[in-house]
Amino acid sequence: MNELPQQLANGLILGAMYGLIAIGYTMVYGIIQLINFAHGEIFMIGGFGALTVYLGLPSGLSLLAAIPLMIAGGVICSVAVSVAAERFAYRPLRSAPRLAPLITAIGLSLALQQAVWMWYPDATKDRSFPQFKGEAIDLFGAHIQRGDLFVLIAAPVCMLALGLFVSKTRAGRGMQATSQDPDTAKLMGINTDRIIVMAFAIGAAFAAVAAVAYGLKNGQIGFRMGFIMGLKAFTAAVLGGIGNIYGAMLGGVVLGVAEALATGYMSDVPGMELFGGGAWKDVWAFVLLILVLLIRPQGLLGERVADRA
Repeated sequence: MNELPQQLANGLILGAMYGLIAIGYTMVYGIIQLINFAHGEIFMIGGFGALTVYLGLPSGLSLLAAIPLMIAGGVICSVAVSVAAERFAYRPLRSAPRLAPLITAIGLSLALQQAVWMWYPDATKDRSFPQFKGEAIDLFGAHIQRGDLFVLIAAPVCMLALGLFVSKTRAGRGMQATSQDPDTAKLMGINTDRIIVMAFAIGAAFAAVAAVAYGLKNGQIGFRMGFIMGLKAFTAAVLGGIGNIYGAMLGGVVLGVAEALATGYMSDVPGMELFGGGAWKDVWAFVLLILVLLIRPQGLLGERVADRA
C-alpha cells in the first residue's frame, strides 16, 4: 500500500498522454465515422517536429523557455501532415465503402513511419529528447519527475480549452451539427469540409502536445513510437465511448491507471506471478477493454461529440 500513490501517479501521467492522443481518434470518428489509424504516426511526427525545433535553438536557452517553441514546432508538423492526409487520402474516399478509408489509413500509417525512418537524420535509432534536470517532486506521497508535470498540466488545460471551443464558439457548434447530420448541416450553410479539416487539425495538435510529454518523460523518441501509443489511445477512445471527447480523456486515464496497477501489483497476487510486470501491461489493457465492452458496449460515457452540447 505504500506504493499505491506512486502507482496512481504513474497511471495518471500515462493516462493523460493516452487521453490527449485519443481525442484525435474520437473527434474524427464523431464527425465522419472514420477510424484514423494513421493518428499514431501523426503523434510521432509531432515529436520529431518538436525535437527539430529544439536542436535549432541556441544552446544556452533553458528547456523551460524552449518548450513553447517545441510545442509550436510539433503542432505545425502534426497539423500539416494531418490536414494533408485528410485532403489527399481521406476526402476522395468519403463516399466509398467504409473499408476503403480504413485500409487507406493503415497504409498511410506505414508510409509515414517509413518516411521518417528514411529521411529524418539518424532516425534508424532512437533520438535523445531533452529532459528536465533535478530531483523528483514529492506530491501526495508520490515522486513525480519534473518533466511529468508538463502532461499533468497540459492535459486538463487542453481538455478545458476544447470543451469551451466546442460548446461556446460558432465553429464548435458547426462541429456538433456536422456530427449529427452532415447533409443537413451543409444545407444550413455550414462548410462541412472546413469543419472536418478542423477536427483533424485539433486532434493532431493534441497529439503533438502528447508527443512532447512523451519525450520529456522517456528522454527519447523513435519512428516506431506511434504504433503502440496510437493503439493504446484508440483503445482509450473506445473504452471511454468513441466519439465522446470527454470519454476519450476518461478512457485514457482509466487505461493508464489500470496498466500501472497491473504492473505494480499483479505479480503479488497468488497464482498470478507470471502475469505481472511491464511485459504484461499491454495484455491487461485489452483485458480491461474487453470487460468494459461486455458490460457496457457503448463505452464508459458512450455519447458522441454532438450529444454533449
